[in-house]
Amino acid sequence: MTAPPLLVLGNANVDLVMGEVDGWPAVGTEIVVERSELRAGGSAGNTALALSGLREPHLFIASTGSDANGGWLRERFDPACCDWIVETCATTLTVGIVHRGGDRAFFTTPGHLQAARLSDLADRVPAAPPGRAYAIVSGSFLMPRIEAGMPRLLDLLREKGWRTAIDPGWPPRGWTEPARALMRDWLARADIALLNDEEAMGLTGLADAGAAFEALADALPAERMLVVKQGVAGARAVSGGERHGVAAPKVEVVDTVGAGDTFNAAFLAALVRGASIADALRAGVECASRAISTFPRRYA
Repeated sequence: MTAPPLLVLGNANVDLVMGEVDGWPAVGTEIVVERSELRAGGSAGNTALALSGLREPHLFIASTGSDANGGWLRERFDPACCDWIVETCATTLTVGIVHRGGDRAFFTTPGHLQAARLSDLADRVPAAPPGRAYAIVSGSFLMPRIEAGMPRLLDLLREKGWRTAIDPGWPPRGWTEPARALMRDWLARADIALLNDEEAMGLTGLADAGAAFEALADALPAERMLVVKQGVAGARAVSGGERHGVAAPKVEVVDTVGAGDTFNAAFLAALVRGASIADALRAGVECASRAISTFPRRYA
């Protein structure tokens, strides 16, 4: 059977999103928040959910734990689009605290993401279909064995005909020099790097988002593409030395958890259809804006 033109690899976990809070409460106190939502999450999981919401053909390869949370998590996704790996352990849980204005903080348990193995992913990667086909690897900084094997995974995807995109997320240990070295190596191997402003600044060590983007753009090989998601400001990209930028529409934010992952879905789906980089940026920004301003979330 021919694979669909979008392949999603990486982290899926259970998300408990709560908010809003106006600053952190003092230790030992309790506050009441207006809203909570238990939902499927993880960077790769959010991208797969958005692709399903957009009705874009895709294949999602990911793992869960073998506990009740794992069963619940797998049921949240379209079974026709998933190839699940079930680890004999607890499922990773993330608690997302939404702050007033849309900012958020995450608390994540190790769970099955610590057990995820490169070989399990590699054995399931199909050959890319003819034409434009993109594979995105997300959340690798949360999966130690995948992080260590990223060069091999990216090389394997290329051998099988996929154009590759990465969105590794924020390294839990911070932007140490080893984390920066890993990321620079991945930037040199992947066709597309998908970061946000904070990650770009962390990677470069620069305190200004614009300066961080330019520093990464100047060091980018001509055949690679860099996309930086800017939240309320939109998104920008550089490819072949050309800069592109798209502003975001003004919306009433419900919560921003998964906004960048939703952008990834719509952006890559647009590239598969042959859209220009500017039009793909616009598709990504519009889809993410819709998702963060609707409850329950809407993508299309």
